[in-house]
Amino acid sequence: MKHSKCVNSEYKTCESSLCCTKINNFGVKRSGTEILKNVNLHIHCGDLTAIIGPNGAGKSTLLKAILGEITHSGELQFLDANNGTTRPSMGYVPQKLDLDSSSPTSVLDLFAAAHTNLPIWFRYPKKIRERVQKSLSRTHGEHLINKRLGDLSGGELQRVLLALALDPIPNLLLLDEPVSGIDQNGLELFYQTVSMLRKNYDLSIILVSHDLNLIAEYADRVAFVNNHTIECCGTPQEVFSNEKVIQTFGLDWSSRFQKVEKDRVANAFMV
Repeated sequence: MKHSKCVNSEYKTCESSLCCTKINNFGVKRSGTEILKNVNLHIHCGDLTAIIGPNGAGKSTLLKAILGEITHSGELQFLDANNGTTRPSMGYVPQKLDLDSSSPTSVLDLFAAAHTNLPIWFRYPKKIRERVQKSLSRTHGEHLINKRLGDLSGGELQRVLLALALDPIPNLLLLDEPVSGIDQNGLELFYQTVSMLRKNYDLSIILVSHDLNLIAEYADRVAFVNNHTIECCGTPQEVFSNEKVIQTFGLDWSSRFQKVEKDRVANAFMV
């Protein structure tokens, strides 16, 4: 269905039942301490919105409140293409997962536990294995299906968790620093995979990350959380050129974006 809500010009239709996530005057208090206040953010289908900010700013708290794990004040709306409300399905990849490295539990066991009531020592029906194989293929992890969870590298584990969060395909995908501790090749692969997934499935994605270079390359919008609220929000170029962001991270991105724009114009004239 065509509509005007999807601001990303690459998307002409909204394939997902979720068109827009609206966070209005959001606030979170825990044990009487104010964590977030006056948070306003709109996320459209097909958009990758990155949440950045200093440690302890409340980025992970924001995701947990959206998930419903933490109570909040303000309004959280999920709108469909007709401007009506909807109940979206959500996928979530946590910052880390504590595993018993000595456990014999395999990747297949993990997925089967989520989709069947069979004990993990039972033989799984062929259709379960096929479903897991298909899910893992979305993140280039089908070869990991029989591997023990304790034997997975950091990058492999995150691919498995991402595949699990995408089974079934959600309307809204929340990623909480999903690649912390992963090497540069693993980072690039993860962001490329996420970028491909959002295009293929018109996913709304909210990503908490400290990987500013990759955010600048892959995010549609960036929200800077600081002093308990979102102090600025916009395109990567707008946010990374903001004085508050530059002071926080000690980086001036203006020259980077000027170079990218010059390269884009030069390439246009060569066509």
